[in-house]
Amino acid sequence: MTNSLRPHGQNRAPLPPAQSSAGGVPSPRSPQDQQKRQPANPSGKQRDAFFDNAKYLAIVLVAVAHSWEPIKSDSRVLEGAYMMVYAFHMPAFIIISGFFSRSFDMRADRLQRLITGVAVPYILFETAYPLFKRFADDAPDQDISLLDPWYLTWFLVALFIWRLTTPIWKLVRWPLPLALSIAMLASVTPNIGDDLDLQRVLQFLPFFVLGLCMKPEHFRLVRRRSVRILAVPVFAAALAVGWWAVPRMNTAWFYHRDAAQQLGTPWWTGPVMVLALFGCSLLLTACFFAWVPGRTMWFTALGAGTLYGYLLHGFLVKGGDYWGWFDHAWLHRPLGEIFVSVLAAVAVTLLCTSPVRRLFRFAMEPKMDWAFKRDAADLARGREQGEKREQPAVREKVNA
Repeated sequence: MTNSLRPHGQNRAPLPPAQSSAGGVPSPRSPQDQQKRQPANPSGKQRDAFFDNAKYLAIVLVAVAHSWEPIKSDSRVLEGAYMMVYAFHMPAFIIISGFFSRSFDMRADRLQRLITGVAVPYILFETAYPLFKRFADDAPDQDISLLDPWYLTWFLVALFIWRLTTPIWKLVRWPLPLALSIAMLASVTPNIGDDLDLQRVLQFLPFFVLGLCMKPEHFRLVRRRSVRILAVPVFAAALAVGWWAVPRMNTAWFYHRDAAQQLGTPWWTGPVMVLALFGCSLLLTACFFAWVPGRTMWFTALGAGTLYGYLLHGFLVKGGDYWGWFDHAWLHRPLGEIFVSVLAAVAVTLLCTSPVRRLFRFAMEPKMDWAFKRDAADLARGREQGEKREQPAVREKVNA
């Protein structure tokens, strides 16, 4: 949204100060991510170590869980841990995304950042992943479609849609109940189809809206010592429940990509599971945040590169699957499962580092000023600043 300037003789209305655009997770272009020691202040210019730490630890869990997919069927314990991790790792990302989208509006610079930081990477990687499958998996018939998100790219579509709807959620009186109602309705509507992965967009929507509704003090509440202590038995119980649920529950419920009828269950189980999983995910996400360190750690700086780790690690996991890396029998034993987990954590850590970010910045953070019109307020602000610089020089000439 731009501010119009109307001259009145020699006096013009003062321009508002330049503002940074709303950020998101795991996008590295988040202006709010420029916090450091000012906890939970999304308008600050310094990075907040807590959120960088949370993003890094969450992306490690994402990569580790993806590395478990080819080997989890041989271990009930591993599949139970997989269920537990899937219950909260993406909800944690999405809640942070919502929290850092609170200031998003339809201002031109913020829309431009949304396009270059989310839409353009989606187009590039939605093309790159099918091409990779064509050559790596000898699948020449693999389609390339921007309407059917492939593997990891669904999150970019969802983030783009969620952020565009942010002004609506800030306008309505009861945003979270409304978002939960939409998610429950989606869970009983198989006709939504696979276009843009709208089932996931709608079923994960409540977590984004919750992030929009959260305040800094909410994060401080879950980081108290008492919550950290309680988080230990909660995670232990969640792991036990996951182990128990392996033969009794379809893991696809945690993906939120299908309606209840598509999972072979009565329609009414959809809304019930949406509410039940929302509650479980919130509990485990709170426990996760409780254990995220708030001080600067060795991995804190990597939190700025989580989009790189998120989008690039998929090539390693899928490549390993295509080329039979996970077929070795020893990887399906406990020591092999630990080795795969550590290897995935190390790989995604390296993908978040500065050299990798510099190498792939053209795809993740493209500079596309050539594609956009200059915002009228920015142009006027530049003229005003130029005039201020010229005034001292004019006065010096007059005095001389």
